[in-house]
Amino acid sequence: MSNAAVATTVFAVFMLATVALGLLAVRGRGGQGGLAEWSVGGRSLGVVFIWVLMAGEGYTSFSYLGAAGWGYNYGAPVLYVVAYMSCGYVVGYVVGPMLWAYARDHGLVGITDMISHRYGRPWLGAAVAVLATVFLLPYIQLQITGMGVVVSTISYGGISLNWAYFLAFAITTGFVVVSGLRGSAWVSVLKDVLVIGTLAFLAIYVPLHYFDGYGPFLDRLVEEKGEWLTLPGHGESGLGLAWFASTTVLNAFTVVIFPTTVAGYLGARNADALRRNAILLPGYNILLFVPMLLGMAALFVVPGLTGADSNLALFKLVVDSLPAWAVGVIGVAAALSSIVPMAVFMLVIGTMWGRSVLSHVPRLHSQVRQKNASQAVVVIAGTLALIMTYTAPNTLVRLSLISYEGMAQLLPMLLLGLVWRRLTLVAAVSGLVVGVVIVCALVFTENDPVWGINAGLVALAANLAVALVVTFAGPKDRDVRPDREVLAKEPLVDEAVNA
Repeated sequence: MSNAAVATTVFAVFMLATVALGLLAVRGRGGQGGLAEWSVGGRSLGVVFIWVLMAGEGYTSFSYLGAAGWGYNYGAPVLYVVAYMSCGYVVGYVVGPMLWAYARDHGLVGITDMISHRYGRPWLGAAVAVLATVFLLPYIQLQITGMGVVVSTISYGGISLNWAYFLAFAITTGFVVVSGLRGSAWVSVLKDVLVIGTLAFLAIYVPLHYFDGYGPFLDRLVEEKGEWLTLPGHGESGLGLAWFASTTVLNAFTVVIFPTTVAGYLGARNADALRRNAILLPGYNILLFVPMLLGMAALFVVPGLTGADSNLALFKLVVDSLPAWAVGVIGVAAALSSIVPMAVFMLVIGTMWGRSVLSHVPRLHSQVRQKNASQAVVVIAGTLALIMTYTAPNTLVRLSLISYEGMAQLLPMLLLGLVWRRLTLVAAVSGLVVGVVIVCALVFTENDPVWGINAGLVALAANLAVALVVTFAGPKDRDVRPDREVLAKEPLVDEAVNA
C-alpha cells in the first residue's frame, strides 16, 4: 500500500471508532432525553468526563497548527496561550461553581438562559444568542479549515482540501446531532489519549532525530534564533509585554464565560467536580509547550515557510520523517482536536437558539421539541460555516479577530450582574453596546493592540465604566418577573431518562 493509503486507512478506522463512541455514549438516552440531556449531559458528568471535555475545548486544531505556526513566525508571544488558560482555570475555580449553582437552581442550560433569567427579559437572551453566534461561527469555520488541512496533509495530498473540509463538516455535524455533550465527553477520552501520546512522542523524537538531542537544539536556537525567545518575538509583531499581560488578563476572565466552557460547567454532576478540575487542568497545559517548541525546531528543518504554510510547520516534520501509519495516528489526534471543540461550538449555538430564540414559538415550549429545534440549528450553523469556508473564507477570518474580544464584552452583563444585583438592564445593555462598538472599531481599523494593550481590554474598561455610571445615574429597573412559560424550571435530569 502507498503511504497515502496507509495513513488514510488509519484515519478512517479511528473516525469510525469516534462515531461508534458517540453512539455508545447516548445508548438508551438520546431518543428519550430532552434539551438538558442533549446539551448538558443531564447534568450528570463526573470529574473524569468534565476534565477531558474541558481539556478538549482547550486543545483545538490550534494546538497542532496555530501554536506551531506562531512558534515558527513569532516565538515567545505564543506562550500567552499557556498563561491565560492557566489563569483562567484559577478564575474558573470560583466562577464555575457559581454559574453551575445558578443554572441548576433555575433549570437553565446556557449563558443566554442565565441572562434572560437574571434581567427578566427573554428578548435579551435572544439578542445575546444572535451576538454570540456571530462570535462563535468563525471558530467552527476555523476548525473545519484546520481539520481539512490535517486530512489533506496526512493523505499526502490524495484528498483535496475541498473534500477534506466537507468530511470535517459531515463527521462533526452528524456526531453532535446524535450524541450531544455526553458523546463529546466520551470522544474526548480517546482524543486525550492520542494527544498526550503523540505530543509526548514528538517532544522526544524530533529533537533526537533532527538535532541529536535537546542540548544541541536549544544551543542552536539561542545562537541563531535568539529573537524568537524574547518578547515581542520575531519581527514587528507589536506583541510585547503590555500586550502579553493584557491579553492574559482579558482571556483568563473571558474563557470562564465562553459558552463552550459554560456548557462544560453545566454538565457537571456537582460543584466539587468543577473545583477539582480547576486544580488539575493547568497541568494539562504543559503539553502546549510541545507544538510551540516544534514550531521553532521547524525553522531549521523547513525554513522559508510563509503565510498559512507556517501553520503546517509541525506536520512538515511529521510527514518528512515518520512512517505513514504514524502520520495517520498523529493526524487522527489533530483531527479529534478539531472535532471535539467544533462539536461543542455547534452544540452551544444550537442550545442558545433552541432555548432563547426559538422557544418563543408556541409549538416549541416542550423540552423535546426545543432539543429537535436545537439540532436543526446545529445543521444550519455548520452548513453556513462550510459554505463560507468555500466561498468567503476571509469574511469569517476577519470576524475571528474579534471573537474572543467581543465575547469579553459580556463579562459585566453576566458575571457582574450575577454577583451585584444593583446592575440595571439599561446599564448592562449600554455597556455591552459601547464595548462591542469600540472593539470592532479598533480591530477593523487595525489598531489592535492599541498603545501596546489588547483592544478587547480597552473596550471592556469602557464597557464597565458605562455600566457603572448608568447604574448609579440612570433609570432603575422596574420589577419584571421572568416569563414563566419561556423560562419554566426544567427537571435537573429529564423525567424520561429517569423513567
